[in-house]
Amino acid sequence: MAISTPNTSTTSTAPGTGQSYGAPLAVVTTLFFMWGFLTCLNDILVPHLKSIFDLNYRQSQAVQLAFFGAYFVFSFPSSRIVDWIGYQRSMVVGLLTAGVGTFLFVPAALVPSYPLFLGAFIVLAAGITCLQVAANPYVTVLGKPETASSRLNLTQAFNSLGTFLAPFFGGWLILSAAPKTMTEIRALAPDALQAYRLHEAASVKTPYVGLGIALIVLAIAIGSFKLPKIEHAQHKVGEKVNDSIWRHPSLIFGAIGIFVYVGAEVSIGSFLVNYFSQPEIGGLTEKVAASFVAFYWGGAMVGRFIGSALLQKISTRGLLGICAVCAAALVAISMLATGHVAMYSIILVGFFNSIMFPSIFTLGVAELGPLTGDGSGIMIMAIVGGAIIPYAQGAIADRIGIHHAFFLPVICYLYILYFALSGSKPNSQRYAKA
Repeated sequence: MAISTPNTSTTSTAPGTGQSYGAPLAVVTTLFFMWGFLTCLNDILVPHLKSIFDLNYRQSQAVQLAFFGAYFVFSFPSSRIVDWIGYQRSMVVGLLTAGVGTFLFVPAALVPSYPLFLGAFIVLAAGITCLQVAANPYVTVLGKPETASSRLNLTQAFNSLGTFLAPFFGGWLILSAAPKTMTEIRALAPDALQAYRLHEAASVKTPYVGLGIALIVLAIAIGSFKLPKIEHAQHKVGEKVNDSIWRHPSLIFGAIGIFVYVGAEVSIGSFLVNYFSQPEIGGLTEKVAASFVAFYWGGAMVGRFIGSALLQKISTRGLLGICAVCAAALVAISMLATGHVAMYSIILVGFFNSIMFPSIFTLGVAELGPLTGDGSGIMIMAIVGGAIIPYAQGAIADRIGIHHAFFLPVICYLYILYFALSGSKPNSQRYAKA
């Protein structure tokens, strides 16, 4: 898929060098699209695997637990890889690893086995973790510091383009037009049940093989492209740096912000198909509900393009605070309402999610200099919130119902409001009066 070159007025020259960064930024943007697409496909596979393997809500969220839990495990090793081989080669390693993960969906579907699917998710996520650790900070330092947040929002908009398209793709190729109900599945004889599971799981194979081939081709393309090296933002192995990431409170508060943001966003997205299927909400089939999930992620895409422009004129902290208040209010409205009001208010949350990740990330790694890669590893490690919070919400949904379990994301957005107002202040401001 062709990716347009981002607006060069936002991003594109190295201070003092006149070097244009538009083309390298466009190349890296393709990575954001791919990992957004792959991550959002989880929202389609969660209800699909829930049906195939007769899982409850908590068990079905093991997909997100495995996928986002891998961020916690592999983020620090990925930051070491960036130190050893640089940003560009780390991106290639991430793409190849993610490609291996997609191919592992084939044996998982042939058995079929839920644990094998979870293993494939872990390998896929390990590759995406390496991509995130390398690409996010690379974009923030690939141009003028004062436009870093706007630049990362722009590239994240293409990430959201991937998340917008993935539900349509997944609903069309993976979800059955007329799946059996749980009552019908439980009534099947053992042989018939196995045949049904094989048939339903087989729908996963072709899409993921195709994605694996695309990842390998992209790895070759990225490896062949001459990306500029950003020496001042890379900590080389053995190099002494008179600083520590623990001396930057905004990084720690930012990591918590990433934890709760990703947790809230993934919790909402991964429950939407089941949520919209509830009689009091939408009463939709899974396939129709999947198309509505696309609008949740599509809102984030639109919001990021708008946010990239707004951040040229509005402070990152101010816009982040406004979005946090609006997101919390919309989730609360959905919990208190039913029918179309509940549906569309929760979908609209995606629009206000839009600028959160790139804004929190940029504020968190500001002023880290050669520790940028290490700080990125901490921030990406915090994406484990996408494993823990949805799993917790699944357990809550099993007890009190899916409708009111959304109080957990509300708490997450309130913390993001705190980060925007206070926790994101860099050392230069935090200790200005000292």
